[in-house]
Amino acid sequence: MTAIAPQTPRTVAPSRVSLSSGHLPAWAPWALLAIALLVSATPFGLSAAASGSDFNIAGFLVVGAILYLVIVYVTSRIVEGSRKALDRFVTGVVTSAFLIAMVPLISVSWTVISNGVARLDPLFFNSSMRGVLGEGGGAVHAIMGTLLVTLAAAVISVPIGLMTAVYLVEYGQGKRMSRIITFLVDVMTGIPSIVAGLFAYAVFALIFGPGVRMGIMGSVALSVLMIPVVVRSTEEMLRLVPNDLREASYALGVPKWLTIIKVVLPTSIAGITTGVMLAISRVIGETAPLLLTAGFTDAMNYDLFSGRMQTLPVFIYSQYAYQGIPAEAYVDRAWAAALTLIVIVMVLNLVARIVAKVFAPKTGR
Repeated sequence: MTAIAPQTPRTVAPSRVSLSSGHLPAWAPWALLAIALLVSATPFGLSAAASGSDFNIAGFLVVGAILYLVIVYVTSRIVEGSRKALDRFVTGVVTSAFLIAMVPLISVSWTVISNGVARLDPLFFNSSMRGVLGEGGGAVHAIMGTLLVTLAAAVISVPIGLMTAVYLVEYGQGKRMSRIITFLVDVMTGIPSIVAGLFAYAVFALIFGPGVRMGIMGSVALSVLMIPVVVRSTEEMLRLVPNDLREASYALGVPKWLTIIKVVLPTSIAGITTGVMLAISRVIGETAPLLLTAGFTDAMNYDLFSGRMQTLPVFIYSQYAYQGIPAEAYVDRAWAAALTLIVIVMVLNLVARIVAKVFAPKTGR
């Protein structure tokens, strides 16, 4: 009986990805994008050269994106089939939407930085506008006023919004009062900022008389705008906490209020901190309510309960609206103040992320 020797399996060398393999190589989408941009640039470049005008960058990018979507869909449908072609087309549409959404952000950031960085000198951060006409001066009084007014607004709105959200999630489910509060929060979310300023002015005018201007009035107006944002964000974060954690705490005999403090809130502290920072970022640039309540001044004021208080949004408005001689000095201060306001918001968001990371519950063993 003859034994059959086992055959050694043949090793097939992996073939290179090519157009004939039913799959586009990795470089193909980039090559198609380059072709689409080149085809799009040709008519716009010829038109600009013929008319002597500037090259239309926006039109070039829009036409290039449309050409790319058409080319990549047709090419992928021929080589890879309809399903992969549709996938590449939708991916291109989503990517294009993302880039379009980034254009205003990049444009605004570049404009503010390019116009405001020249005036960011030591004088801008250590002097006020008291007695300054024309060039010179700074915005230290507006920076301090913004920080004080916003801090007071956060002190007012964060506890109120946090406790309201705790009631809605932990105590008020299915109750009529909970539905009423939810409706009022939804209404407050959409009120114009000028209405919040008028409300704060009316309340303090009834107490101190008409014409009163104080920093705390601006804080109250901003807190009206902050509270619904804090409530909504905190409510969503509390609903994400698993009920198993609550039930485990109850099973150990821990009362409900202590479960909320020791289990629910620490578990959602990262999201709550992010929501608070969103609320602060929402109101720190408001101008209309602060014009009505805190007013504006050229001098430093550390007292929220006495006298007018300057803030960065109002400082930007006043420098641009009431230009003196030379006008460039006032415009430069306005751009520098706008850049300072953006930097403050970025720093606050960075601090919030650090706080959320430090106090977030540890999941590792």
